[in-house]
Order: sequence, then structure tokens, then C-alpha cells
Amino acid sequence: MAIVLGAIADDFTGATDLANNLVRGGMRCVQLIGVPERRLAALVADVEQIDAVVVALKSRSCAAEAAVHDSLRALEWLRGEGARQCFFKYCSTFDSTDEGNIGPVSEALLERLGAPCTVMVPAFPLNGRTVYQGHLFVGDRLLHESGMQHHPLTPMHDADLVRVLARQSRHPVGLLAWQTLARGAEAARERLAELAGRGVRQVICDTLDERDLAVLAEAAVELPLVTGGSGLGQALPAAYRCQGWLAARREAGALAPVSGSAAVLSGSCSQATLAQVDAFLTRYPGFPLDPISLAEGPEHLAQALAFARRHLAGGRPVLIHASAAAERVRRAQQALGRERAGQVVEHALGQLAVALLEEGVGRLVVAGGESAGAVVSALGVRALRIGEQIDPGVPWTQATLDGREAPLTLALKSGNFGGEDFFLRAVESLPGDAARSGNA
Repeated sequence: MAIVLGAIADDFTGATDLANNLVRGGMRCVQLIGVPERRLAALVADVEQIDAVVVALKSRSCAAEAAVHDSLRALEWLRGEGARQCFFKYCSTFDSTDEGNIGPVSEALLERLGAPCTVMVPAFPLNGRTVYQGHLFVGDRLLHESGMQHHPLTPMHDADLVRVLARQSRHPVGLLAWQTLARGAEAARERLAELAGRGVRQVICDTLDERDLAVLAEAAVELPLVTGGSGLGQALPAAYRCQGWLAARREAGALAPVSGSAAVLSGSCSQATLAQVDAFLTRYPGFPLDPISLAEGPEHLAQALAFARRHLAGGRPVLIHASAAAERVRRAQQALGRERAGQVVEHALGQLAVALLEEGVGRLVVAGGESAGAVVSALGVRALRIGEQIDPGVPWTQATLDGREAPLTLALKSGNFGGEDFFLRAVESLPGDAARSGNA
């Protein structure tokens, strides 16, 4: 069968998050790192078995013009592979600035596809992200009171997504309110058509639970473009099956056997990741990376690698992290500049990943979207086969690397995702254990 869904994600872990939910819905999925120069058949052996392809970009926090350019390139590649529907994936916390990049990218994709409008569905109720009357909640807190107001790259100070998106967009922004959604998919379709007739191109959609996601997927299944977080990806496979576009799949997330030791690399400074770092350090060793020391020369990075070698040789998993509280992050940014502080950490994590594989690491956990991008780029990863879920939004994946006989098993975690014991469970279990324990 042809590819049903072609997705464009604005960061690496966001791409994995979406791919995870597609696999959970029964779609065999591949994640690609950047826009490929070759056809899918040259990258994936069993291409005829693939239902969905997610292209991971690094376009969340770059200039809007660059994000639009890269996203349109990805769209053209996916259309060339025959994707029936396209999906623009962004974070469930709507990470962006007043300049973009969510508004400019979605408008550009709509124009290229010749589509009148699209849905904007960031909600992921399973992870506590819901939208009501256009306002985004993280758990029981409005977005701007959830900790996202302190994000080092895209601080969010407004929970009203209609207002946020309007500041990024050239065309009017509308709302599909829960009161309409509760009346079912036909009422939702009528509301979308009404808004499109009034010139609205992007429609923020209220979403309180999984039933709302199912209604939205049914209402939007025939739109050329859908956008949102991975929650919508969770609901789309059922809608595709109802359309007769998707075959039934068994073991959509099956991966090859795992070999090698385990390590964790973390550049995320989210509250969730900080708690995961603390939990890991109660049981296993960790080395804190300091951006200022990294910028001064290679000695600090050499110390981190020596630390990792010593503990891996003893058979213990190890954590190397730049995760730190907001005040420490601010000090580094003041000393180096915001962009430079992030670059030195990302470069270090990429170098460490390459060195750790040479030390026999076969299972690597990476926390943070920018960190994941740096690691997969340094390793030369071009394609990831998506496996079973560890925690909501975070699956195991595998990549085949040149010169390596066994595939590398990777978990690429968005900063805000995962339970407090996520790192511990990831290094103490193997793919398949999560499913057997009921987490999948």
C-alpha cells in the first residue's frame, strides 16, 4: 500500500513522539533525519511495509524564513513519495515565539498544497496537555504558569493560543470550541467549512480527552494538511482504517535484538528532566557538564568521557548531563550568550555520543530536542525504525550505522516527557519490557 501519512516535525524528539503514537495506532513508521536526498526505497529495506514517514527537522527555534524553506522541501519530498495526507508536528506546549515558527510554516504548507484551512491540535491529554476555549493547560495550570514561561529558547507567556497564533500569522485564526466538538465529527466539519469560508486558514481546536481527538481525526481525515502535537497522531490511524486507507498491522513496533551497554545524555533543562536526572543519580553515576568550562577548551569534555569510560568498564550505566536549574542556565547564557551556550552543549553531547559507541554502548537515551538533534547528526543517523513505547511520547528506536554490525537502539526524549523514573527504567529494561509491564 502507498504511504498514508507524511509528517514534518519541527524537532527530533517531537518527530519521535509523533512516530510513537502512529506505531501505537498500528502504523509501521520510519523517522528520517532531515530531508533525504534519495527516495525512501534507498533508505528502508521493507519500504512496501511502511505506512507513515516522519521527517525530523531542526526548525523550531531557527529563523522563520529558514523553517519555512526546510518545511516546504520536506513537503515536496513527501508528496513525491505519494503521501496521502500531510501532518505538521509541533510541541504540545506550542513552543514558539511571536515571530513563529508555527504560524509561518503552517501557512506556507497550506499555500503550497492549495488547501483552504487546517486544524491546529497541540493537545496531548495523556500527557496532561489540554485545550479549552483556546487556552492551553499543562495539567491543571495554564501554559504560562506551568514552567514553560522559563524555557530558555521559546518562553511561553500566553496560554491563549488563538492570540498567540494570530501574532505569528498573516491570515485570521479561528477556534473550534469544545461545545461544537461535543456534537460530533459532522458538526466539527461544518464549523471548519464555515471558518474557511470567512477566510480563516488556521483553526485552534479545543481538546479535553481522547474522545475529542477521535472526533477531530474523523473530521479532519480528508484535509490535505493537519497540524498539531502527537495526540492527534494517536487518533488518526483509526480514521484511516475507516477510510480503507490502512491495512491491519500486527507488531508494528517490532525491533531487532538489543546488544551493548547503556548510557544517558541529557541537555534538557525542563522540570521533568531535572527530576529524572535526580532520580537516576540516586542509583547510578552522573557527570554534570558546565557550558562555561566546555567553552574554555577540551579538558572538561575529556573529563566527562574519562568518567563515562571508567563506569561503563565496570558494567554500570552512566549519565552525562547539562541539565540544570533556571538560575544556572541564566548564568551560562549571560557569560556566553544564549546561542553560544546552547551550541557548546550540543556539540559536546554529539562528540560524547560518538565516543560512547566506541566504548561499546548499544543503548543510548537522549533528553531534549536540540540535544537529540545534535546526537543523531554526530552519529550520522539518517533513518530510525520506530519501536515500542517506554513512556507516553517516547518509544525505542533503532538505527543502522555504517561500520556497526548490530543496530543502535535509541530513545530520544522530549524534555517535558517521561515519568520521574524514566531514565532508570530505560537503562534497566529492554525494548519489549515496557509492553509486557503494561506501559505500552
